[in-house]
Amino acid sequence: MTRYHAPSALLATGWSENVVFDVDDAGLITAITPRTAADDAEALNGPVVPGMPCLHSTSFQRGMAGLTEKGGPQGDSFWSWRKLMYRFIEQLRPDDIEDIATQLYIEMLRAGYTSVAEFHYLHHDVSGAPYANRAETSERLLAAASSTGIAQTLLPVLYAHDNFGGTPPTSGQRRFINNVADYSGIVETLVAATRGSRAQRIGIAPHSLRAVTPQMLNEAVALAAKLGPDTPIHLNLSAQLKEVNDCLAWSGQRPVAWLLDHVAVDGRWCVVHATHTEIVEAERLGRSGVVAGLCPTSEGDLGDGFFNAVPYLRAGGRIGVGADSHVCVDPFLELKLFEYGQRLRFERRNVLAKGIGESLGGHLYRITAAGGAQAMAQPVGSLAVGLRADWLVLNHDDPALAEQRADGLLDAAIFGPARQLVRDVMVAGRWVVRDGQHPAATVSFARYRSVMKRLLG
Repeated sequence: MTRYHAPSALLATGWSENVVFDVDDAGLITAITPRTAADDAEALNGPVVPGMPCLHSTSFQRGMAGLTEKGGPQGDSFWSWRKLMYRFIEQLRPDDIEDIATQLYIEMLRAGYTSVAEFHYLHHDVSGAPYANRAETSERLLAAASSTGIAQTLLPVLYAHDNFGGTPPTSGQRRFINNVADYSGIVETLVAATRGSRAQRIGIAPHSLRAVTPQMLNEAVALAAKLGPDTPIHLNLSAQLKEVNDCLAWSGQRPVAWLLDHVAVDGRWCVVHATHTEIVEAERLGRSGVVAGLCPTSEGDLGDGFFNAVPYLRAGGRIGVGADSHVCVDPFLELKLFEYGQRLRFERRNVLAKGIGESLGGHLYRITAAGGAQAMAQPVGSLAVGLRADWLVLNHDDPALAEQRADGLLDAAIFGPARQLVRDVMVAGRWVVRDGQHPAATVSFARYRSVMKRLLG
């Protein structure tokens, strides 16, 4: 048992001062005592908030950041970006996948993410043939998370088709493709590899309605149920207008409506992006219990559009944030761009504020931390007894946070000109970042630089 004393902390019950946390050897919070002296507890050098879960990551794309910003033909979009991504992955080896993920996970920890849901579909070698161990690349991601200390929900992706109706995959997708039986084998290997872990678990991820048939989707849901009643299920949904139009041509329904009418979605589900939703769809989705996985910097990079947040949240919808392609690694910026997108859409301020006079930053941080925890099926997202000790010690010496208190800290962290918000990071009761530094950063960056030199040479 280890004890820590925070000058202030955002607890599940609200902000409190002079808080002592008891953390057991399994990394769980066993007691919280506000308004008490430090005594023999380790003093924390700043305000403490829950770590932020990143509910959608495609880690290999960290190596692509900045490589696609060249003027393209009229109509340059996600779909033209995707062609460039297919060319990039032709060069990636398992060592590269692990080295890129390791560098990314260190960056994520230093930025304030304490857990990551890794949406992984790069299963096979460059020819499209399976590795001798079909779970080879997935296990490299488990290794990257273990070596850096970030908690992880690994989501091996089921990907079989190019478009709705079982359209055959393209050559660019050859590294992704599995049938249900082979996919199930990968999942079973990973479940065995993570059994007993306190910070890693496995979920299910049918890539999208266009990449799996309805039968395959049902089989993936059945596999999730076999793994356990709380197994997370993640699905890309309605991210681009072309996807909406293709779904209409295939089924006569838009993607959100089709999913809600044909699948019993519930709180296990995370629908990623869900950018193009009509008001009625957003309200239905909000009432379903799913988490909407929003990735504002990635969605902005790809020109996807703005999530229909107002009717969704009004209907009780739950949200979390992800980084997806990692053009930015900063949970606070994701929240800023989420709100700013709504401001641009409606031409007014504080669109997502819950009530008059309430802190917008505090509200957004709380609901996305909770939504991310739900989407990852991990005991995080808040500072409460029985949850894991995943927290951030904020850097009160950053000018943006100077003399801020309580929710004012989160307003300033999200909407102010912050430069280095996070001082220390704990995951599962273990320090992984101290004074902004990660112990493996130097070695990781050297390996990452070597990978990028070969890829860009």
